[in-house]
Amino acid sequence: MKLLALSCNFRCTELSVLERLSLSRERLEALYNGSALGVFSECAVISTCNRVEVYAAGNALSEGIAAKILSENSGVPAEAILKQSEVFSDAAAVAHLFNVAAGLDSRMVGEAEIFGQVKQAYETAFAHGKTGVVLNRVFQKSFQAAKWARTHTGIASGQISVGNVAVELAGRIFGEMERCAVLVVGTGDAGRKTAQAFVSRGAGNVLVASRNFERARAFAAEIGAGAVELDSVSARAIHADIVVGCASVSEPLLSEKTLREILRSRSGKPLFLIDLGMPRNFPSGVASDELWIYGLEDLASIANENLAAREREAFACREEFSRRSERVFARL
Repeated sequence: MKLLALSCNFRCTELSVLERLSLSRERLEALYNGSALGVFSECAVISTCNRVEVYAAGNALSEGIAAKILSENSGVPAEAILKQSEVFSDAAAVAHLFNVAAGLDSRMVGEAEIFGQVKQAYETAFAHGKTGVVLNRVFQKSFQAAKWARTHTGIASGQISVGNVAVELAGRIFGEMERCAVLVVGTGDAGRKTAQAFVSRGAGNVLVASRNFERARAFAAEIGAGAVELDSVSARAIHADIVVGCASVSEPLLSEKTLREILRSRSGKPLFLIDLGMPRNFPSGVASDELWIYGLEDLASIANENLAAREREAFACREEFSRRSERVFARL
């Protein structure tokens, strides 16, 4: 075996397990700076709201080793990880990465954000010196495959950007966006595209919050929004119509107690929460007629309303990617 991919994703992994496996920027940095990944000649890790994957290249590769590394980093037993994961080897691992980068393996088939997330994951691994001849070629070819799919097929047709779907859902609830106050927490790829989507649809007041206030302020200036400190989120939520959580957090942005206090302070005004985070940004145990909480699965149901047409395109993409992956692997 030259190439291995261990994938824990929304299809095969329980959400509670996926939340524990999820790697924040800090945890990923610690993993790359530690010694655990040194067992592989080359490696790269992808962690998004829907998946945590380890790609490794070398000789005598083992999914058990990859699972053990994730286990040591998360506390989830390696046996449980193996039971709730998919394993791909050699050309099949190449094809899987192609499918991931192109959005074919996403909850929202054909979604656009995953391409940037895969690219960022590769750049992080490369910057830490973890990739080499094999993974450099495989990832570069995956970017080419994803661009081919979006250019030559209809896989990207419809509202399949997470940001666009979030705005579509908000529009179905509130109607016109001009009077809506929107708070987007998180300035990663999903947060940035969601904030941009709300601004482009004419939302009257868009605020951006991030752990790094300077980053939030710089981004907000780019799109014509405002920026606020992360610790002001609960206070700002009292006056918002829509709060979007896209942050990488260890605890929810709003606790159940805080969320109930916010609802009492709003005097019956409805609050719409969109949870795009992993782990989840908002608690799910608060029941109220004035509160709507939607997550990735809800957005996927909207995005996949025209799924049948995109699935036909996806089938053609997968066939092409299978042929491409065989050629790529043969030249490694």
